[in-house]
Amino acid sequence: MAPRAESAGSATRPGPDSNPIREAIEQVISENRVILFMKGTPEAPACGFSARTVAALQALEVPFAAVDVLPDARIRAELSLISEWPTIPQLFVGGQLIGGCDIVCEMYESGELEQALR
Repeated sequence: MAPRAESAGSATRPGPDSNPIREAIEQVISENRVILFMKGTPEAPACGFSARTVAALQALEVPFAAVDVLPDARIRAELSLISEWPTIPQLFVGGQLIGGCDIVCEMYESGELEQALR
């Protein structure tokens, strides 16, 4: 799943201050209870950090959406501005940033991740 720059059926043109990448990221975050911004896909993670984060989520058998940030550098740059978090992966639950790989894995080990996802 990739962020959509515009919502389907939108007849309006972006204004001079609009940021289609930011709007698409915010829309994807709001539309998905659990969303992982990662390098690669859950089926083929492109870095060890993304792979470990996916493994923690899959171990809990919680459905999640994922966005590959690699095809468009603007996604990663804008995501870091939105979240104020510099690294990838980034896990959002209920519209809130949970954290990156280290935090997600620590939460998985302690049981906090399962509580946050249920």
